[in-house]
Amino acid sequence: MANKLISQMGLPNSIANVFAARNILTAKDALSLTEFELMELLDVGLAEVTTAITHISEIVCPPHQTALLLLEQGRKNEYLGGHLPTRLNGLDSALCGGIPFGVVTELVGPAGIGKTQFCLKLSLLASLPLSYGGLDGHVVYIDTESKFSSRRMIEIGVNSFPELFQIEGMAQKMAGRILVLQPASLTEFSESLEKIKAFLLQHHVKLLVIDSMAALVSGECGQGHYRQHPLGWHIAFIKSLAEFSRIPVVVTNQVRCHSGDESFQYSFQVQSISENQEYPTTFDSHLVAALGISWAHAVSIRLVLESRSGQRFIKLAKSSVSPPVAFPFTITTSGITLLDDYGVEMSGPEINTICGQGQSGVINFDNDT
Repeated sequence: MANKLISQMGLPNSIANVFAARNILTAKDALSLTEFELMELLDVGLAEVTTAITHISEIVCPPHQTALLLLEQGRKNEYLGGHLPTRLNGLDSALCGGIPFGVVTELVGPAGIGKTQFCLKLSLLASLPLSYGGLDGHVVYIDTESKFSSRRMIEIGVNSFPELFQIEGMAQKMAGRILVLQPASLTEFSESLEKIKAFLLQHHVKLLVIDSMAALVSGECGQGHYRQHPLGWHIAFIKSLAEFSRIPVVVTNQVRCHSGDESFQYSFQVQSISENQEYPTTFDSHLVAALGISWAHAVSIRLVLESRSGQRFIKLAKSSVSPPVAFPFTITTSGITLLDDYGVEMSGPEINTICGQGQSGVINFDNDT
């Protein structure tokens, strides 16, 4: 709008011709000058300049929206987008229906906690017929760590929906709807992303899973050089895929050790205060999500999976529709199962800290990006 021509704005010819004669051709040209500068340059009075600038501003100003209109549009977009129910009643209730369409949802936690189990169940649910509460679509599963197991996914299906999987050929049909890509490097991963956009529309894809991006980055760049690798393109592209396709995009993330020597850059750092000091000076070591701050801002939903005192928890750590809440869970033959549908609301740093008691595979990156 800044480059809109003044000659096309319906100003009186007397003033429009003066603008043109002084080579002030666009709205940007006019609005870049003060009223007094325009008076001197155009050799006209203050009233004429003020009237002209007001008219130009009204035309190029972005249209305003009321809070009520934004609320109605949000409800409409939510209806058009929808959710993929996880079949975990408490979590679905907290998320107002399940994993939302059109945004990026992150699963973060230490190795072996159940992130891939969650993704397998979601893949199955997205491919189920509509009559069974599924999305009746295809799934693109980017498996960067070779953890995808068709056998395990079918086991989850047989135990979760025995009547459906008793139908002859149903297991093969469900498995045939899931396209698994296994890029061996970050370069191959980038190429896979570029090819996916057209595929999403052509094959009725209803879910995109990336499990996981952190493994590719750490494997290619090494621990000491992780912070130097730009993730901006990947972040922007994955977000655009979610918005463009209006499907749920689920990405798993790993954890790294956060040492006490790092700078005060996290709101959830655990502070250790000396009795004789007024301000905190050190931080205890704990686990945080890998991939950095830019990635954390890119995800709309963050689910933290952790192990604490022998019990696994799934925490809704980031959401615009729910307060932070934690649910205890276990892993059975039918996948992840909540032990309590009510959960416990959490506050303060506890919702963002990650416990991995008894877990292995923690990534140790030197710094965040």
